[in-house]
Amino acid sequence: MAIFPQTRTRAPALPPTLPRLPSLRYLGPNWYATVMGTAIVATAGASLPVQVPGLRAACVVVWALSAVLLAVLLLARAGHWILHPDQARAHLLDPAVAPFYGCLSMALLAVGAGTLVVGRDVVGHPAAVAVDAVLFVLGTVTGLAAAVAIPYLMVVRHRPAPGTASPVWLLPLVAPMVSAAVGPLLVPELPPGQWREALLLGCYAMFGLSLLATLVVVPLVFGTLLHRGPLPLALTPTLFLVLGPLGQSTTAVNQLADVAPGAVSAPYASASGAFAVLYGVPVMGFALLWLALSTAMVVRAARRGMGFTMTWWGFTFPVGTCVTGAAGLARHTGLHAFTWLSVALYALLVTAWAVAGVRTLRGLAGGALLAAPLPLRPETARTT
Repeated sequence: MAIFPQTRTRAPALPPTLPRLPSLRYLGPNWYATVMGTAIVATAGASLPVQVPGLRAACVVVWALSAVLLAVLLLARAGHWILHPDQARAHLLDPAVAPFYGCLSMALLAVGAGTLVVGRDVVGHPAAVAVDAVLFVLGTVTGLAAAVAIPYLMVVRHRPAPGTASPVWLLPLVAPMVSAAVGPLLVPELPPGQWREALLLGCYAMFGLSLLATLVVVPLVFGTLLHRGPLPLALTPTLFLVLGPLGQSTTAVNQLADVAPGAVSAPYASASGAFAVLYGVPVMGFALLWLALSTAMVVRAARRGMGFTMTWWGFTFPVGTCVTGAAGLARHTGLHAFTWLSVALYALLVTAWAVAGVRTLRGLAGGALLAAPLPLRPETARTT
């Protein structure tokens, strides 16, 4: 089964010197969600405002797994483009698939942040900074490109019909917000003065870019639900993607407030701290509202026979951003309520990650996840 419908095209004949890897033909950019969902388990666990014996070591192991997954997927996706360029182009021209190109940026950024947060225990601080800096630059450039290119394709080539807005549309738009959230980790590593201030304000600019774009798309998504009813069963987990910009923006303002005193003058540094709380608390409230609504929709879909697809990875990274957002609010407000909220959300994250990971391994072993995608059946294309 596939996370999205794809355009069926005939596989071109390969020269005899090139190996046939038919399994790579349908390896879409959505697979980077496995890297994102794994890396956030490590960074979110390290951000918890409580001490749990053995948690740090477990986070290091999970980070290492995310790094391996990233390397494997980068190679596999390169093979996909080399061996199946027709399918790769079809992905870009498919409105259901193209938004997933934002996942590449977020995968790079998530692993880079995890390297500096927990991976430094293994590779050392200087190497961790170097890795994070490289992945941050690559992820940010890729994310900004996706934030422009994918909406451009949607307007010029995809032309989606009215009332068909999907939470997946948020993926290329939230990528710059991830840069805004992980960029502050590198601020203290830069020389004081212009370099630190430039990175700090650049992160604020990406925060605003992503936030305003999100404010355009989320009402469209809710309007689609109101007027057209629930999403198809297989796509119901994508409702959790709305949590991504909410939790990530809350994380970003708190992370930026942490490093602002060493990058900008006192009035702006104190304003950053106040903004982190005044923005983060109401947004976290809306995130919890959306979490409750999405959970109710998922329960409804499960009762109607929702099976496993790669969309289940939507339960991981967005929830992880809410963990780091709640942890940041606990740090800046001192409220125990946010501490326990972050712990509860982390338990949900780990559970979702474990379930999605096991089901993905089963799907790979059976060959279903890399097989040609099947169209949604008419009777389940949209349930009301």
